[in-house]
Amino acid sequence: MNGPALLTMLAAAAPAAAPAEPPAYLQFLPLVAMAAIFYFLILRPQMRRQKEQQAKIGGLKKGDQVVTAGGLIGKVIKVDDTTVDLELGPNVRVRAVRATIGDVLPPAGSAPAND
Repeated sequence: MNGPALLTMLAAAAPAAAPAEPPAYLQFLPLVAMAAIFYFLILRPQMRRQKEQQAKIGGLKKGDQVVTAGGLIGKVIKVDDTTVDLELGPNVRVRAVRATIGDVLPPAGSAPAND
């Protein structure tokens, strides 16, 4: 037997070693991990803040001090279903849509939490 014939015979007899492919679900594992990270770091805290904001606005009552989305600070003098009447200063009253209330300020007599 000559050399080239022997090589072709050995190449034909040896099975081709195919690289083993990973299972298909391993390709989607990074996407699932990124979705979980996105949910826990971004979506869940945002939904919690939104619930707290809605609870604050839902609990508005006469006498509360609030900050509007425009940055005006006022005292609530009347609460309706969709609007709030605010007193911004002496003889200065405005009507604001309830959804534009940005925050409810704590009463002036209470100490801040970090003091």
